[in-house]
Amino acid sequence: MSDDKSGLTKGLLIGLIAGGVVGALFALLYAPKPGKELRSDIKRKAGNMAEDAGEYIKAATMKGKEIVSQGMSKSEKLISETKEKAGHILDDAEKMLTGIRERAGNEPGKIKAAFRAGMDAYQDEKNRDAT
Repeated sequence: MSDDKSGLTKGLLIGLIAGGVVGALFALLYAPKPGKELRSDIKRKAGNMAEDAGEYIKAATMKGKEIVSQGMSKSEKLISETKEKAGHILDDAEKMLTGIRERAGNEPGKIKAAFRAGMDAYQDEKNRDAT
């Protein structure tokens, strides 16, 4: 998505600069001035346009860096929150398994049966929600 915006920004900037240069050249070429004065005007206008283009590029670069930085910050926050939630889920699952083991007396057959019963109940509930 940022590549699309970056490409659009670059294209717009290049089009703006090229249009400005062509427009300025036409204005200068059709102005009734002697050659030396015309060349001086073209040189001055080109210098001004180069400065303006440099400023636009700096502004676009700064804005791009700012957007990337914000995106990185948001993604790091999201990853951190997700890891924290996953940790809580794993802790809860471990507590549940420990409780099941204690209630089943650590007998493998009872643990499997309890686990299967829980999975069957989950599937039944899921199927009811789907219909």
